[in-house]
Amino acid sequence: MIVEGFLLFAIVSIWIAVFESVVMMYGAIRFIRREHRNPNAIPADMDHFPTVTVMVPAHNEEIVIATTVEHILGLNYPQEKVQIIVIADNCTDDTAGRLQRLKSRPAYQDRNLQIMERVGTGGKSGALNDALKQATGEWICIYDADAAPERNALFFLVQKAMEEPEKYGAVFGRNKARNRNHNFLSSCINLELVTIQRVHHTGLWELFKLGTIPGTNFIVRSALMREIGGWDEDAITEDTAVSFEILTRGQLIALAPKAEAYQQEPEQLSVYMRQRERWAKGNYRVVMDNLHHLFNTSSWRIKLHVLYYAASYFWFMIALIISDIIFVVNIVYQIIGLFNPAVVSPFQFTSDVYIYLVIAWALMYYIYVLQINLALASDIGQSNTRNFILSCVSYFTYAQLFLVISLKAFYSMVVDRISGRQNKWYKTQRFD
Repeated sequence: MIVEGFLLFAIVSIWIAVFESVVMMYGAIRFIRREHRNPNAIPADMDHFPTVTVMVPAHNEEIVIATTVEHILGLNYPQEKVQIIVIADNCTDDTAGRLQRLKSRPAYQDRNLQIMERVGTGGKSGALNDALKQATGEWICIYDADAAPERNALFFLVQKAMEEPEKYGAVFGRNKARNRNHNFLSSCINLELVTIQRVHHTGLWELFKLGTIPGTNFIVRSALMREIGGWDEDAITEDTAVSFEILTRGQLIALAPKAEAYQQEPEQLSVYMRQRERWAKGNYRVVMDNLHHLFNTSSWRIKLHVLYYAASYFWFMIALIISDIIFVVNIVYQIIGLFNPAVVSPFQFTSDVYIYLVIAWALMYYIYVLQINLALASDIGQSNTRNFILSCVSYFTYAQLFLVISLKAFYSMVVDRISGRQNKWYKTQRFD
């Protein structure tokens, strides 16, 4: 009876997850159609645009930092309105030296480029908080040390903010994997990025005007960040934590789909696992810290935001683990039964009930592949045979890593809570 209850829970949960995915795809299709009818024009005069402080936190980033800052210096935005602060945070390499050499170039003599060599605690959040004290712009723009924003990225972010200046507290763009074809892992990460940004982000924004700032390629109103008190230095995923703070103040986080930046994704499984475990653990904590919004007078957007994260990291994860265990164990016992009919699976169900799990699992796989290819079709140059095959294969390989990562992150979070262990800023390894 208990086992049948678990099976029913898994089946219902998978169907709800499928329904959520269909809703997201519906919103994404609506968004894509509307965007195609409304192309963005870039004005020649940007005198009325606000001032912006671009902040780049960098911890031992000598490999990529100069290229990143060059891209930022080349942004299509009035130079006199841009302040750039690069924080060399607790660096033991030549990050600061490379920045100083870049700044000394004649072409950049008149640019407002500040290099902050910082020794302190708080990781990325601490670095951003120190830079916030020196920021003079009306808006804060954040780029990670490996970012390569396209020339008009900042313009599109600010343009979106100016559409509803009283409502939009932050605006975020899209991030693309610049090393997406390096190997199987980076190709799968690319599929994940494209799907999240072109289906989930667009669907949530189109249907509910709900957004979440990423760790890079976004702007936030300076006064709002100071009102919040800066970035939470105890948060592992400071971007998600700030998103909830912005929403609780009645501000929206808008999507600017044409504001794109390239970033370097992990090329080794060990690097990827450490990065994603940190993200998962941070999101677990943010969800737990914000569960109270479900039971108070917070706005429906905040409640929906909490439910969305809670479903992804708790509910659906548990359902997938249960369904995978039942499915795999039954297959194993069926194979064993071919040679030894006396062996019986510990999971015994009526054929009708079990077939519902198989149908739900098959539908989930179909929706998974469909979402990816919808996203690829909306991104020029990405809808091809190779990516289609990869989308079919990745469910059985790359997507299953989510379960392993989530379980490890949850265990690590529990150990942190019990032992009082402090989290450190884990820097994703860069490649030449």
